[in-house]
Amino acid sequence: MVAILKAVPHDEAKKADRTAPRPLSAVIVTYNSSAVLSELLDSLPAGLAGVDDYEVIVVDNASEDRSVDIALDHPIGVRVIKMARNAGYSAGINAAAEAIEPNRNLLVLNPDIRLYPGAARILNDLLSDTSVGIVVPQILDEDGSISRSIRREPSLKTVWADALVGSDIAGRFGLSETVFDRALYRDGGQIEWAVGAILAIAARTRAIIGGWDEAFFLYSEEVDYQDRVRRAGLSIIYQSEARVVHIGGDFQSNPALCYLMSANRVRYYNGRHGALPATMFRLGVIAGEILRLPLGQRHRAALRGAISAAARQPR
Repeated sequence: MVAILKAVPHDEAKKADRTAPRPLSAVIVTYNSSAVLSELLDSLPAGLAGVDDYEVIVVDNASEDRSVDIALDHPIGVRVIKMARNAGYSAGINAAAEAIEPNRNLLVLNPDIRLYPGAARILNDLLSDTSVGIVVPQILDEDGSISRSIRREPSLKTVWADALVGSDIAGRFGLSETVFDRALYRDGGQIEWAVGAILAIAARTRAIIGGWDEAFFLYSEEVDYQDRVRRAGLSIIYQSEARVVHIGGDFQSNPALCYLMSANRVRYYNGRHGALPATMFRLGVIAGEILRLPLGQRHRAALRGAISAAARQPR
């Protein structure tokens, strides 16, 4: 099932105020996130400083730990939406979007994000530009190094380059899906897409694009959404002055997540290309995982995911 919010023509949506920052709804989708949620919530008062009108929403995907209790007990004042089942990341975002006023910008957060002071205000202010659909911050790893969070649209060039020589080498020549451009990470600018750990989404984007595709339970949902944003003529901006820390890394130690990430990479590409390029892309993913089988179980799981991925019809 794909939950799509009612869309309106682009010209109509752009009648909104072009200068005044919109109210902001910070949305956190949780599933057994008690180990990391408290630190995110603790970072929000400073991280949201300067945003005059904000709210914090936790959408919980039927967690079996204390995620809901942690959210409800936190002094920042959290509105909790309880899902009846683990419906996935996209469904969680859609549930929050349907529960808030249409004039509010969204700040979508993974529960393992930590905001630097003032980060949300910087992102929210940039959304006042009516040509901008999404703004993403500079993401830092736990050691303080800049995370390579910017991506190129998946292509036959990127998938085969990453498969045959690895992203570290391919990235130095601009061939990887991962962007390695140091100047872009330092200075910011327009990008194709970024990892979905934190996305500031304009109210106009929500009106034009609609909801997130719930066919992507987890992984590639942000690729799909940002592709639709670009197709609508809105830009995606990397703002290096806004900073956050991302703990991350769960998929690297979880074979089930590696399986899902690989399968959804193939499904996303299948949905936008014909049979021949889709087959070549799938073979590129498979080749990359076969070459890395000696590196461990996660690559075996990713290989199974790529092989088993069901083809989806182009949109």
